[in-house]
Amino acid sequence: MNAPFDGFSLAALIDGTWPAARFVRAGPFTLREGQGGGSRVSAATAEGPATEADIDAAEAGMRAMGQVPIFMLREGEDDLDARLAARGHEIFDPVNAWACPVAQLTDIPLPRVTVLPIWEPLAIMREIWAGGGIGPARLAVMQRARGPKTGLLARFNDKPGGVAFVAIHDGAAMVHALEILPHQRRQGLGKWMMRGAAFWAAEQGAQTLAVLCTRANAGANALYSSLGMKIVGRYHYRRPAKES
Repeated sequence: MNAPFDGFSLAALIDGTWPAARFVRAGPFTLREGQGGGSRVSAATAEGPATEADIDAAEAGMRAMGQVPIFMLREGEDDLDARLAARGHEIFDPVNAWACPVAQLTDIPLPRVTVLPIWEPLAIMREIWAGGGIGPARLAVMQRARGPKTGLLARFNDKPGGVAFVAIHDGAAMVHALEILPHQRRQGLGKWMMRGAAFWAAEQGAQTLAVLCTRANAGANALYSSLGMKIVGRYHYRRPAKES
C-alpha cells in the first residue's frame, strides 16, 4: 500500500465509501446521522481529546438525531474507551479492517460472467441484499456514495450467487455488503467476488482494496486471510448497555 492505514485514514475511507446522511461536529467528536443504515454510519468518532462534558454533548447530539449514542473506538483510543466503559457503555461488534494492493487480486483472470459489475442494482441484487438484512436504509447509503461505485452480481451454474457493493475514495476501494446466497456458498464465490472487486477497482485506477469484517465472522476473516489480505486496523463500538 502506498500509505499506512491508521484509524483516521480508515475512518475517511469508510465515510467516503459508506457515507452517513449527515455529519455534525460536536466539540472534538464527529457525529453521524445514519437514518437506519447501521452502526457504521451512525457512530461518533473522536478527532481529538474529549472531556466528560464533550461526551455528554456528543450523546445529546446523537439523541437529538433520534439515535442511541454509539461511539466507534479505534486503536490508540484507550482513554476514551475506558471512560465510556466507566459510564456503562458496552462493547459490541469488534471489527477487523483488511486490505491489500489491488494488483494482488488481479493475477488470475476471472471466469467469464462469474462476477458482473452493475449499477444501478438490479431487482435480483436488491432481493439478495434484502435476504441478508440489507434493506432500503443501507441501499440509501450506497446511493449517497459520491465517488466511483458499482454493485457486483456473482453467478454460479448460470444462477445468481451473491452481491456486493464497491466504492472508491482517495485511491482506495472498499467492499461493503458482501452477501452470498446460502445455497451458493462453499463454491468459492467469495474469492471470486473479491477478485471481481479488484478488477473493477483497477479499471478505476485504485491502488488498494479494503473490506471490513466483524471479528466474530470466522468464515469471512478466513476468506480474506486466504487471499493474502492483511489486517490494517481494528475498531469496536460502545453504546449504553441499558439501551442495547
